[in-house]
Amino acid sequence: MTNAADLADLTAIYRDLHAHPELAFAEHRTAGIVAARLRDLGYQTTAGVGRTGVVGLLANGDGPTVLLRADMDALPVLERTGLDYASAERGVDADGKDVPVMHACGHDAHVTCLLGAAAAFAADAEGWSGRLVLVFQPAEETGGGAQAMIDDGLFGRFGVPDVVLGQHVAPMPAGLLGVRPGAAFAAADSLRVMLYGRGGHGSRPETTVDPVLMAAATVQRLHGIVSRELAAADAGVITVGALRAGTAPNVIPDEAELLLTVRSYEPTVRATMLAAIERIVAAEAAASGAVTAPEITSLGSFPAVVNDAAACAKVKDAFAAAGTGLVIDPGPVTGSEDVGLLATASGAPCAYWLLGSADPAHFAGVASLEEARAVVDKLPSNHSPLFAPTVEPTLRVGVAALTTAARAWLAPSA
Repeated sequence: MTNAADLADLTAIYRDLHAHPELAFAEHRTAGIVAARLRDLGYQTTAGVGRTGVVGLLANGDGPTVLLRADMDALPVLERTGLDYASAERGVDADGKDVPVMHACGHDAHVTCLLGAAAAFAADAEGWSGRLVLVFQPAEETGGGAQAMIDDGLFGRFGVPDVVLGQHVAPMPAGLLGVRPGAAFAAADSLRVMLYGRGGHGSRPETTVDPVLMAAATVQRLHGIVSRELAAADAGVITVGALRAGTAPNVIPDEAELLLTVRSYEPTVRATMLAAIERIVAAEAAASGAVTAPEITSLGSFPAVVNDAAACAKVKDAFAAAGTGLVIDPGPVTGSEDVGLLATASGAPCAYWLLGSADPAHFAGVASLEEARAVVDKLPSNHSPLFAPTVEPTLRVGVAALTTAARAWLAPSA
């Protein structure tokens, strides 16, 4: 149980991390804070794993190896929460652009909760036996962090786990835990589509091949894939997040760029959507009379997070026995995560759950799950500039969830 002094310390850490977010593979300050605290707690600590990742090991007799994971990176988002610890930081993104930076996805809470769990296990060496591998991962948002740590010898250097555990904050009521066996988080594909026309004067469109019109037609057609090419029982999302073309009102440009995100749970559905995107992009370019073929480039890919059913049942039973929090099945989440790569690469089962972080006051008078979902839909969600997890009881429950789940695998002290 996290006492008042521990909670005050964790709150200070959380506020500091929130005020000083860092982009993917630039988490140098965060990694330094994590490494220093792990060393102070007695963990064998290694920094620079997968560029900016940190691994803490605590061996305490014979028993299973449990991997607990938290991600550290933030997003290029301008914070508008109005918090007194709001971020005013800026960073340089992968394209070399100066951008605002915010912990708009709650990774600061993930790091804080795992540090709290680290302290709890270090203080209770008599209560458990086994090995803890604490993984503080960079670059989840760009999809490269887990793989970077794997490629840097994560399991060869620090051991193969018997289970991979972790959590992600969500705008559910704080104190609620969402455990979903099977496909829990969607696979994601990020794509860049370049459409090539022939530019010219805006007053003489007949002399051009207009890539803006081509892009507009392509966007409309792409948004018909899910509604017209997937079966009603299949789940998928296609979103065009950016359409970029031109610099002046009277100039038809030479090219247009689309940026897409594609979400799916089943490999066959993913294949259907990606094939349809290629077909539509090529067809719209041909229909517009494009003289240069369009180009589709992958910007990154996340596999679906598939939770092991037996591991989820074990976690749920542990939560119930410990009174950690109210447990629900949140259904499949269309957001994506690369934590599943750690489980796949190690061959270990994965149990990854949602941690409610919304102020319980928002749910006063709610009498059913349906009413609660209606409230959640109106709250700022992950990646919003207004996303602001409530500190208490989110941190307390998050620490308890990690420690409770880990103890379900660790052996009792001899």
